[in-house]
Amino acid sequence: MLQRVLSILFLALLLPAIGFAQENKISGRIVDEKSKEPIPFASIGLREEQTGALTNEYGYFQLAMPEKNPQDSLIINALGYFRKAVLIKPGIKVQDMIIEVPKRAIALKEVKVTSSAKIKNLDLGSKSTTPGEGMIQGMPGSQYAFFVKNDKGKNLGNVRSVSFYIGENGFPREPFRVRLYKADGNYNSPNTDLLTDNIVVSAPKGGEWYTIDLTQYNIEAPKEGFFVAMEWIVSGDKFYTTNFMDNYTPYGQILRPTFEFKESRTWNYTIGRGWSLITLASNGQRYNAMIRAEVDMIKD
Repeated sequence: MLQRVLSILFLALLLPAIGFAQENKISGRIVDEKSKEPIPFASIGLREEQTGALTNEYGYFQLAMPEKNPQDSLIINALGYFRKAVLIKPGIKVQDMIIEVPKRAIALKEVKVTSSAKIKNLDLGSKSTTPGEGMIQGMPGSQYAFFVKNDKGKNLGNVRSVSFYIGENGFPREPFRVRLYKADGNYNSPNTDLLTDNIVVSAPKGGEWYTIDLTQYNIEAPKEGFFVAMEWIVSGDKFYTTNFMDNYTPYGQILRPTFEFKESRTWNYTIGRGWSLITLASNGQRYNAMIRAEVDMIKD
């Protein structure tokens, strides 16, 4: 009897603390404006706070309330959707929010090939079979993007496949999302999505190249080249919050670096801070993510 009374007393003391913890969080779900279906792996960021979160595969998110200013804007970026901002200020309910985001209509271009033209395979990016020293790993919502450059100015068609050299350590079967971008951001950084579908994959093991077939998506390769990126995401009922290490232990896929190039071609993205160029070097060769792509090369 005494034990039951103590348990009830403990619960009564705990409930106010739970309520207080919830009040210091922004939480909710991101859904499609028309279908009301959840949007997985959408990026959520506080503009002034420069912190953010990533929705899980069911569209749920959670992050801490702003500390710098009582009023801030919650910015939602989801692949294939318009960017949306939601005002966060005192007096507005910020727990269990349902945020509807409008879908963006994407018009795909067709690559016209004359009857006399020949299509061959062209490899862009890393050619190495041996990775360099080091590991590239990220938290959910972060990305590493490598520019697969059309060095010889070939006439490009569609993207056939992209490949990532997965490290032998980490958790290779944890999923990641494939991203493709044009180099049309500030200082030629990744910006416009070329791939607007959610391609979530996981490698069966590490210590080798892992290839994803993209022929069905009819992605036209920009003539100068394009960025191929790995985006770390979360699976199951886990989600990324600002106290990452308390909620999510596996690092997921680990990329390996390559030192094949004399120029920096790799950019890193973090929620709330955007893209930054990686400029590490060794013996005159730059540190880059070990990524490559196969594209159609059109010869008249």
